[in-house]
Amino acid sequence: MATIYEAIEEDHNTHRELLNRIADTSGDSEERRKAWHEFYYDVKSHAAAEEETFYSKLIAEPMGQDDARHSVAEHKELDDLMEELNGMDMSSSGWLTKFKTLKHDYEHHMEEEEDEVFAKARDVLKGDEDKAFAEKFEERKKAERKLVDQKAADSLEH
Repeated sequence: MATIYEAIEEDHNTHRELLNRIADTSGDSEERRKAWHEFYYDVKSHAAAEEETFYSKLIAEPMGQDDARHSVAEHKELDDLMEELNGMDMSSSGWLTKFKTLKHDYEHHMEEEEDEVFAKARDVLKGDEDKAFAEKFEERKKAERKLVDQKAADSLEH
């Protein structure tokens, strides 16, 4: 069974690949739309599951609070960028410019999580907790995948 770190890193590797695939496309092509759709849904469910499992544990411990809060704030910034991109014409130069910002910011976020947050989390999660949290993360991610559209619609209403 995977640990929470392996589960998150596996998602990150998928996200890196999707970001590169999207960057290699042009215009409002089927390839760009398909890769964006896959990226959007996976990142949205990943971030929510990560916050509800991994970060909820870190934020409950004094030594993990600052890193957890920082990462959750970055999730919000990245989410805002993704929503803006979702509402834009994929063939516009503005879409590509904003996407490049998202790609840069998200790559930085993933690096920071893997290099800094995981190190602190290893001091917080004891024994086999890292495996138990991986299971909770995967279950929550599946549930969140079904809620992405509903959450987006709800946020537009407010």
